[in-house]
Order: sequence, then C-alpha cells, then structure tokens
Amino acid sequence: MKPDKLLLELEQLLEQSGYTLRKERGSFRGADCVIEGDKLVMVNKNKPAEAQLGTIAKVLGQVDLAETYIKPAVRKELEKLWDRLSVTPVADDRDWEMG
Repeated sequence: MKPDKLLLELEQLLEQSGYTLRKERGSFRGADCVIEGDKLVMVNKNKPAEAQLGTIAKVLGQVDLAETYIKPAVRKELEKLWDRLSVTPVADDRDWEMG
C-alpha cells in the first residue's frame, strides 16, 4: 500500500478513535496530547509521509482498536509499523483479525 493512501486510512482511524488531527509546520516531530479534554494529534506536515505514519501509528498503539473495523490491508501495514517502531498495541491479542 502506498504511504499516502495508508496515511489517509490511519487518519480516519484516528478520527474514529476520538482524536482530532492537526497538520502543522514547525520544528517538532509530532505527538498526541489532551487539551481541555480534547484528544489531539499533531503531525509535522513538512516531514515525509513515512514519518507522519510513524507518529500516527504510535498513537494508535495506545488506543484499544479491538472493536474497530480495520481493512485487512491497512491492519497488515499498521502491524508492520508497530513492529518496526517497537510499539506494543494496547489490545495486543492480535486475534482481532476477524475478516
């Protein structure tokens, strides 16, 4: 899956998980935070898509996605990202592969 397509898919997963995504310019890597009760993810839009994917994948690793439908191709790529980033997902039973 191309990085730009995967980025769009992961952005949708973030929004389904209750996060607001902001893409900004600056000298920061990107991360998540809570501001006045709102869950926010900041992504540096000057960074390549692969770096943006890493930021979003790290945040999604902190979210329980067990009840969220994830397209099989997207799930596969997300698991690859988690493995590469050494992220252990919150609900890491990996049995959430119910087609």
